[in-house]
Amino acid sequence: MGKKRDDRAKETKVKPDQGSNLDGNFLSPIQSFRDLSFKNIKEVVSHSRYIQILLFLTIFGLFLRFYNLGFNSLWLDEATTLNWSKLGFIEIWNISLTADFHPPLFHWIEHIMLIFGQSEFILRAVPALMGTLTIPVFYLIGKEFHNRDVGIITAALLTVSYFGIYYSQEAYSYSMVLFVFSLVILFYFLALRTDNFTYWVIFGIISAAAFWTHYYVFVGLGVIYLHAIITFRDRLKKGISEVKNLFFAFATMTIISIPLLFIVGQRFFRLTGSPPTYGVLGPILIQETFIRFSGGYSSLNGFIAFIYIGLMIAGLVFLFTKDRSKGLFSAMFLVLPIVFSVIISSKMTMNPRYLIFLLPVYFVLIAMCYPLIFKLIPNRKLLYLIVFLVIVINLPLLAEYYSNYTKEDWRGFAGIVQSKTQEGDIVVLAPSYMSVPLDYYYSNATDRTIEFGANNSTDLEKINQLKGNHSVYYVVTGDISAMDPEGDAVAWLSQNTSLVTQRTGILLLSSH
Repeated sequence: MGKKRDDRAKETKVKPDQGSNLDGNFLSPIQSFRDLSFKNIKEVVSHSRYIQILLFLTIFGLFLRFYNLGFNSLWLDEATTLNWSKLGFIEIWNISLTADFHPPLFHWIEHIMLIFGQSEFILRAVPALMGTLTIPVFYLIGKEFHNRDVGIITAALLTVSYFGIYYSQEAYSYSMVLFVFSLVILFYFLALRTDNFTYWVIFGIISAAAFWTHYYVFVGLGVIYLHAIITFRDRLKKGISEVKNLFFAFATMTIISIPLLFIVGQRFFRLTGSPPTYGVLGPILIQETFIRFSGGYSSLNGFIAFIYIGLMIAGLVFLFTKDRSKGLFSAMFLVLPIVFSVIISSKMTMNPRYLIFLLPVYFVLIAMCYPLIFKLIPNRKLLYLIVFLVIVINLPLLAEYYSNYTKEDWRGFAGIVQSKTQEGDIVVLAPSYMSVPLDYYYSNATDRTIEFGANNSTDLEKINQLKGNHSVYYVVTGDISAMDPEGDAVAWLSQNTSLVTQRTGILLLSSH
């Protein structure tokens, strides 16, 4: 039976498109992971133009992700990462069961990083590194989808991606999600093409690692297994033994994920027990997702988003003509998770960053337009031009990114609070959990003030009665509306306080 499957695989194998063929007659000595050796790597680096371009993109991407890494202050989620990462491994596991809808893997890694300090740079170093390592993985995905040209352009798109860089410079799990899930996609297609048992098992292990990184990847994993069932439908009719490698992959993922499976359902039903009070809700999520994937909101982004979405559609159509299986996968992978997210957004908080695992396929489809362009302009140097254009059109976005605060400036705001307050004054955080980022930069013990938290008008009124001869200062963010959706807290603040100053969306108010 195994021999027949191998013959069938040979018959259906699509001849690779050589495209620009920048390497000419050079044949890489590395055809599989077994061929990795210092000698072979040196030869490939010395002779392959594709690898040289990829090295340039990776080094450039490394620079973009580590440049100004500590410029932005820690915001709420990042400061929470620090607080939880300070705990021991068991304590991190316990808090992931109750206080946060995220698995513990990222916080365990950050716990180890705290050996080197607690600065913004240290906390963001792992996401920046993983964001960099994702660049060559994108190349391999593009190569697996079509050829090396598509791989290089896919890598170039990620290298200068505003969205990718933003989350590579955030001390949270999204950069890790993108890295791990990109490996999931890569090994899925390697396993699908070769039906190699080792690739299937690796695919299962990495799928479990993705689930241990962020629960929402189960949507992407569900699409992948659905595609596998469709692909193997004829073999499935003959019995489970015909798809035993796929079964082993699923079993491997399930066994490794068992500790999480016992809690994710319970946590999910708790989160969907009441309507969300913040996030991107309803069909607008579709627009928001593709705009942010293309560069986020910026005066310069509309043009790029329009181009990217148009190229994505054209690339999907072209991919269907070349490989119906990959075309079907791409359509399913982009459409189903977004539709599911739109539906579920009425029940739980939803944000485009939860869908970051879609980015590899989005960029591959954009890159799939290159073979069409190459047919019209069959010049080997065209690939260099396209890579150059990808970088150039994104540079204005990146210049804007690096020259402005992209997160709340709690560092600067803490200095303002310290300059305005006097000994004995009361500082009120509304909502109360905003003490997490503020207290990273501000010490009420050093400033000799009294700090309280307030989540509603009742809390605010009680604290106001304690002021005596001292002033009360209120540190307020837009999150107060999510904490108190009825609006009582905002109404109380409007009636009883005056604006002192504001900075990057953080308000400092004082009592009348």
